Amino acid sequence: MAAAEPTRSAVLAAAARIAGHIRCTPLLRTTIHGAPVWLKAECLQTGGAFKLRGASNRLLQLSPDERRRGVVAFSSGNHAQGVAIAAKRLGIPAAIVMPSDAPALKVEGTQAQGAEIVFYDRVAEDRVEIATRLATERGATLVPSFDDPHIVAGQGTAGLEIVGQLGAAPRRILVPTGGGGLAAGIALACPEAEIVCVEPEGWDDMGHSLEQGRVVLVAADAPPTLCDALQTTRVSSITFGVLHARGAKAVAVSEMETRAAIALAWRELQLVVEPGGAVALAALLSGRVAAEHGTVAVLSGGNIDPALHAEILEASAASSYATAVR
Repeated sequence: MAAAEPTRSAVLAAAARIAGHIRCTPLLRTTIHGAPVWLKAECLQTGGAFKLRGASNRLLQLSPDERRRGVVAFSSGNHAQGVAIAAKRLGIPAAIVMPSDAPALKVEGTQAQGAEIVFYDRVAEDRVEIATRLATERGATLVPSFDDPHIVAGQGTAGLEIVGQLGAAPRRILVPTGGGGLAAGIALACPEAEIVCVEPEGWDDMGHSLEQGRVVLVAADAPPTLCDALQTTRVSSITFGVLHARGAKAVAVSEMETRAAIALAWRELQLVVEPGGAVALAALLSGRVAAEHGTVAVLSGGNIDPALHAEILEASAASSYATAVR
């Protein structure tokens, strides 16, 4: 299938196409540092993350022959589960290339949907090379996690929901950003809103790319991060192009700030949010982005191992932000 550049029209078409295949997730009002803000709870999406949107939009456009030959994807977990769920629903064979250190919960969730998993070494091997080779050998369709206009358009449906739920365009939307598919899709869906990409410190390649006006890779000595969902080493020209054209901004948050956001999401809002899904909330709680009226933060995923979640609740420095949310 020849792919065009993603557009707002493509996002609108995706919304019509995937209706009935995804959940309309809640938009929750809360108060942070005295200001009313909204949280888009994609952690409550089927599969525990926003990824089902793009995966459904992509797979629903496959021809009967392409469906028969199957799909191959590569992911640390959330895109893996999104593709696996969409493939199972449509009767499409799916193989997922996952890092050997992927969270157990995400591996189990992907396996539960009947997908074949091919593990690789995140440090020594190239997941794109492995997935591309598999797809070529099998005659399958490669389904990238963000470097595909159909994926971007599908993710953008979350932005359309935000506007519909608010009844107006928000002033600002903070979006957890790895490869940039969700941020780019929401930027297309919500042209009147300021877009702020939020990344983990040391993995803020989108931020550096937007600053320099060109795609910049993550440094080879990037620090360890709990945000496995955001550990992409290079954003795509598609997502960068959309966000750069929109004048998107970017900030990076620390591991401690992310832990605090996870803890408060549970203690104050009763939401289970994974590290990568919590960074937009962390940016507001930490004051890296001002919590102002008309601000929306996306909670992009909730697939966190229970043991890690319990440890964060006990050990995080969330108490220092105890008065931030009420």
